Amino acid sequence: MARDVLDRDPDDQARALSPDGDIVEPDLVPDVGDEAMVAMYRDMRFARQFDERLISLQRQGRLGTYSSLAGQEGAQIGSTYALSDDDTIFYQYREHGALVARGLPWEYVCYWMGQEMGNAAIADVNVFPLNISIGSHLPHAVGWSWAAKRRGDERAAVVHFGDGATSEGDFHEAMNFAGVFETPTVFVCNNNQWAISVPRERQTASETFAQKADAYGFDGVQVDGMDPLATYTVTEAARERAVGADGGDPEPVFVEAVQYRFGAHTTADDPDVYRDEAEVERWRERDPLDRMEAFLRHCDLLDDERIESIDERIGERIDEIIERAEAEAPDPADLFADAYAEPTANVEDQREYFEALRERHGDATLLESE
Repeated sequence: MARDVLDRDPDDQARALSPDGDIVEPDLVPDVGDEAMVAMYRDMRFARQFDERLISLQRQGRLGTYSSLAGQEGAQIGSTYALSDDDTIFYQYREHGALVARGLPWEYVCYWMGQEMGNAAIADVNVFPLNISIGSHLPHAVGWSWAAKRRGDERAAVVHFGDGATSEGDFHEAMNFAGVFETPTVFVCNNNQWAISVPRERQTASETFAQKADAYGFDGVQVDGMDPLATYTVTEAARERAVGADGGDPEPVFVEAVQYRFGAHTTADDPDVYRDEAEVERWRERDPLDRMEAFLRHCDLLDDERIESIDERIGERIDEIIERAEAEAPDPADLFADAYAEPTANVEDQREYFEALRERHGDATLLESE
């Protein structure tokens, strides 16, 4: 199957569903069963509501700077559902939906509250620590997948990054290494049209991001990232190709998921300064939640009553996650805990100085703002 799905030109965008939820390419509708289809929609809806709640928490001063995923649920949920649970996900900082599809450990919210324990918890669901520096996680993903290949594991590394990361040296180094050593890596470029305030047309002169894979000796395919079904099918095929499960030799694959970021780059950003609201509204007509809901209604798998029940359970779960995260008291000493496996003398000196300040002035004084 992988050979057929991936055998298309980089500008031949794979799409299973129209914006109205009608099937436009039947071969791209995954054969996963009714229950899995509804589960995908449920997780997409969870991700959207989780996103809205965390933005609200940030505005209330209960959360740090946060990056919104709204508009990108289709690519995040669709791609993660297509993976084996043993595959490791490497992601930038916006792919919260990947965590939702993996069960969303409640500790994850603690990361956005400034506690490193949130990064540690996601390792239990085979998600690499969250990355903030643009593109620097790509070489790590390739290194991990190369190690998996040398061990003989049939596991893939699936690395998410934004279109802006393709301008970083780390991206090109990772792509080149993956091509030369034929690592089981699936590169997922979340092309959401904006790298903060830089539009896609200012990011590259290439017609597509997918075609960049040609220079490194492996296939690139473009998919409608606001179509969860097409994203599932393309990612599944890419994963099969990466680990050699389709009968061929293992090799990396580049997936460009075309989508749109509805909200700000982060809660510290004002997108009204650099983009037109009319553009946002045009992309909202392709909302992945509306598209998936319309498809499921056409299939008689979803109705108002079931959506209401789903929303009730989502609300309860999000409430529980936030309550547990806010009850977790941070330890300021953790600032020094993970810089090195064994603390250096310099780190120890800093820690001792910090503790002396706390003892001398008290935490309340140190937290006061001028």
